[in-house]
Amino acid sequence: MKVGMFWGSDTGATEGVADTIVNCLSSDLNIESIEISRTSTENISEFEWLILGLSTWYDGELQSDWDTFFNKFCEINFSGKTVALFGLGDQAGYSDYFIDGVGIIAKQVLKAGGKIIGIWPTEGYDFDTSKASIDDFSFYGLAIDEEFQPELTDERIKVWCEQIKKEFAAEIKEMASAN
Repeated sequence: MKVGMFWGSDTGATEGVADTIVNCLSSDLNIESIEISRTSTENISEFEWLILGLSTWYDGELQSDWDTFFNKFCEINFSGKTVALFGLGDQAGYSDYFIDGVGIIAKQVLKAGGKIIGIWPTEGYDFDTSKASIDDFSFYGLAIDEEFQPELTDERIKVWCEQIKKEFAAEIKEMASAN
C-alpha cells in the first residue's frame, strides 16, 4: 500500500512530526512524504490513502502553505479515499483554537466524500474549544502540543501510528471483500 503524506510547516515543528510518523510507519507502509507547497491537486488525487498534517496559527488559521493551497484543496474529490490527520497547536496560548486546522481540513475531506481514520481522544488536553473536536471525547486526528506537552509527543505518535496501521489494514480488507 502506498500512502501519500502531505504536510506544511512554517517553523519546522510539523515537518519534524511528519518525519517521526514516516519513521514509525515505514516498516509497514510505503509512504511518500510531500510538503504541501510542492504539490498539486492531481498529485494528492493519485493516492487512495492519505495522511495530512499541519499546524494551526493565531486565531484558528491554517498553516501558511495550507492556507495558500486550500481553495485548490477544496476542488479534490475524496470519494474512495481514506485520510488520517495530525495537527500541532498550542492548547494554553490558543485555547479557543487548539488544532483548528485539523478540523478545517477534516470537514472538507468529509464534505468531498472521504473517510477519516485516526480519531484521537481529547483526554489529556486542556483547551476550551476546537474545530477539530468531533465531540467532547475525540478529535478528527492526532493532536500534538510541542509548546506545553513536548514530553508526550513521541508516545502519542507511536500510539497513533499503531492505530492508523490497523485502520488502514481494515480499510484494505473491507475493500477486498467488497470486490
